[in-house]
Amino acid sequence: MAQSAQSSTETDWVSRFADEVIAEAERRAPGKAVVVASGLSPSGPIHLGNLREVMTPHLVADEIRRRGIEVRHLISWDDYDRYRKVPAGVPGIDESWAQHIGKPLTSVPAPAGSAYPNWAEHFKAAFVEALAEMGVEYDAISQTEQYTSGAYREQVLFAMKHRGDIDAVLAQYRTKQKPGGKKPQQKQVDEAELEAAEGSGAAAEDDGSDGESGYFPYKPYCGQCGKDFTKVTSYNDETTEMTYVCTEDEYTETVKLSEFNRGKLVWKVDWPMRWAFEGVIFEPSGVDHSSPGSSFQVGGQIVHIFGGEQPIGPMYAFVGISGMAKMSSSKGGVPTPADALKIMEPQLLRWLYARRRPNQSFKIAFDQEIQRLYDEWDKLESKVADGSVLPADAAAHTRAVRVASHELPRTPRPLPYRTLASVADITAGHDEQTLRILADLDPSQPLTSLDEVRPRLDRAENWITTQVPADQRTLVREDADTELLGSLDAEGRESLRLLVDGLDSHWSLDGLTTLVYGVPKVMAGLEPDAKPTPELKVAQRTFFALLYRLLVTRETGPRLPTLLLAVGAERVRKLLAA
Repeated sequence: MAQSAQSSTETDWVSRFADEVIAEAERRAPGKAVVVASGLSPSGPIHLGNLREVMTPHLVADEIRRRGIEVRHLISWDDYDRYRKVPAGVPGIDESWAQHIGKPLTSVPAPAGSAYPNWAEHFKAAFVEALAEMGVEYDAISQTEQYTSGAYREQVLFAMKHRGDIDAVLAQYRTKQKPGGKKPQQKQVDEAELEAAEGSGAAAEDDGSDGESGYFPYKPYCGQCGKDFTKVTSYNDETTEMTYVCTEDEYTETVKLSEFNRGKLVWKVDWPMRWAFEGVIFEPSGVDHSSPGSSFQVGGQIVHIFGGEQPIGPMYAFVGISGMAKMSSSKGGVPTPADALKIMEPQLLRWLYARRRPNQSFKIAFDQEIQRLYDEWDKLESKVADGSVLPADAAAHTRAVRVASHELPRTPRPLPYRTLASVADITAGHDEQTLRILADLDPSQPLTSLDEVRPRLDRAENWITTQVPADQRTLVREDADTELLGSLDAEGRESLRLLVDGLDSHWSLDGLTTLVYGVPKVMAGLEPDAKPTPELKVAQRTFFALLYRLLVTRETGPRLPTLLLAVGAERVRKLLAA
């Protein structure tokens, strides 16, 4: 495995991790494909916090692939995990799903009306579709398939045979009562961060101890009720004969573990077993591993029992959300990648994960902040185009717009998101009106088809319709506000006349910008291109507020040049005729 020369401009965190992973792979398994991994439990909607579990190794794997080195990104679906609770706010389910608690996720019925055969497949589907849209390449592994096919049989038997060694490691971390009944202090983890961590198999901290029949790192699913309210009561290392009892229905069964596939290793043993089995070199871990005795820390010792090594990889920080107009009531939780991709292009979502180191938290905008983010992205694109971009920013941009194998589809003519959102707001998604307005933005390069501004236009329309509250939407007046117009003094009427008279000669986005800012300057006896003074800025704000009241009944709204274009010259004249 030969590493290509690294460009001196590649100073970003992804390149640094790629260097470390390649070196570690050379040390552990020279000549073999580099293996990076992610783990996700489809126990409910897989949200944007969980996406960091995938994007961190994806970006590193993609960098390694760019260097011509063979790499596999495994996404382990922890779909053989137990169904732990009925999540709030998920359409198509009710409290009757509580009867399935304790079953594997692949044995729980999907929400009512779902096209998928079970709970796990239902929640996998939207995430898989989002990953495809984002260009994430990976090898999927179903833990249900792995366990029920017997793929891990030797590892299960090995773990049971070496249960004493495993128990000795776990015993070092089990919480013991201190004198006075106080438990040892552990590092505090933000509750919201723990919620964000849920959705990876790592959230479950079971180690298999029950303190009665001895320690057994294996949990069978009951042959009668199908649930994991079971405990192993005896095991014979020679014959592999195992007896368990189910506390749910008092069912007892004796099986040969060498032939039995209806169960799994407990999580704190299962995870390090897989590291050894797959030869994982790199895997990040979430905030649920920040405390002593967590799965990642304990797994780092247990993996040696299986003859493997712990992967290298960072602990990743919380991903927050700013604004979720309809999310909380409809979903009962934080939004998913599919939700984000309805209002932003894949490049922008990739960029948000690529530009921040894994240990840096960041927010994904569902509110007005998305317009600022898009402005920042467009500014970055301009710097890339003219060569003024900084190296680390250039690297993050490259990782956002393409993967090693191909460039992601992009909007041919990316007009400003805030402009598209304003137009969508005013036209309510009417295509003919939208095209008329957008064609007038730049008469020197008129838009001829809305396909030129898609998919960005579609994302902006979705944002307006799903995230902007109804009372913040723009409604253009049908008729002139004669009362307000009649109350204007001579100066107010003259300012409106100057604006109306200048419409035809300034009918473009840049021209109308000059006009609306220029009218107060002319009224003050200045040239239209005069530099603004503090007094002039006050006059401009007063003029703008008047225009908004006459056009949309409030004192704020979309940028005035865009609003004027959207309303149309004829209607503007009608509404401003003093």
